[in-house]
Amino acid sequence: MRARLIPLIVFAVMLLAGCVNTRPASTFSPATLSPPTQSLRDLTNLPAPAGPIAVAVYGLRDQTGQYKPSPDSSFSTSVSQGAASLLITALRDSRWFKPVERENLQDLLTERKIIRALEQPQDKAQVQLPALRPANMLIEGAIVAYESNVRTGGIGVRYLGVGPSELYRQDQVTINLRAVDIRSGEIIQSITTTKTIFSIQVDFGLFRFVSLQHLLEVETGFSRNEPVQQCVREAIETALIHLIAQGAKDGSWRLKNPDDLNKPLLQGYLKSYDEQTTTIPMTASERELLPNGDKNGTQK
Repeated sequence: MRARLIPLIVFAVMLLAGCVNTRPASTFSPATLSPPTQSLRDLTNLPAPAGPIAVAVYGLRDQTGQYKPSPDSSFSTSVSQGAASLLITALRDSRWFKPVERENLQDLLTERKIIRALEQPQDKAQVQLPALRPANMLIEGAIVAYESNVRTGGIGVRYLGVGPSELYRQDQVTINLRAVDIRSGEIIQSITTTKTIFSIQVDFGLFRFVSLQHLLEVETGFSRNEPVQQCVREAIETALIHLIAQGAKDGSWRLKNPDDLNKPLLQGYLKSYDEQTTTIPMTASERELLPNGDKNGTQK
C-alpha cells in the first residue's frame, strides 16, 4: 500500500509546487503608473489640432445602478465612481483639449477668497487675481450600462478522478460621451462605446480513493480578471478618439494640417464608426409594414 501511495504523493507535491510558482514573486510591490492601453497610444498619436479647446467636465456619472454580486458587499458598485477623473486625464493626454476645473469649483473659489483675505491689507486696494478661464465646450456623458454574464462557458475533462477544467465569463461596460456647445447648447457630437470585461479560471484536480478508507484530493489553479477600472478607462479613451475624429470630419474643430484627416489612424476610427452606423437592409416583411413605403424600404 505504501508503494502505491508514494507516486501519488509525489504527484501531489509537484502540483502544489507548480501552484506556488504561479504566485507573484513578491507579495508587496511599489506603486507604478497605470499601464498604457492601446487606445491611449492612439490618443496621444492623433494629429495636432489647430488649437487646443478649453473644455469643462462637471462629472461622468455612474448610471448603471449595478452593484457587485455576492459575496461582495451590496454597497460596492460594479464600476468606478471616479470616471470623471479618468476623462480629464484622457482630455489632457490627447493635446486637443485644455480641461478647466469645474467638478470642485467651490473649493477653488474658496481658496481664491482666502488669498484675497490674507494678501489684502485694510488700507490698500483689493488684490487682483487672474480671471478664471471660461470653457468653450462641455464634455458630458455617463457610464450608461454594465451587463454581467453576457457570455459564460467552460470545458473540462476528468479520467479516473484526474483532469483539468476551464471556465470563462464576459461582462460588458458601455460609455457615452457628448460634446456640447456652451453658447447654443447644441450637442455637437455624441459617441457610445462598449468594452468587454473578460474573466477566466483554470483548475486542475485529483480526486481518488487510494484505499478503502483513504481519499486523496489535490486541487490547483488560477484565475485572471480584467480590472474594471482599466476597461472603463479604455472605453472612455476610445470614445474620446471617436469624438475627435467625427468632429474633425464634420468640421466641428479643425486640424492643424487638414491633410492629416487622411492619415491611417484617423481613417481607421472613421471607418469603424461608419461600419457601425451603416443602415441594415430591411427584410421583405418589414418593408410591408412601412406606410407608403417603397420596395427599397425608404419612406416617401
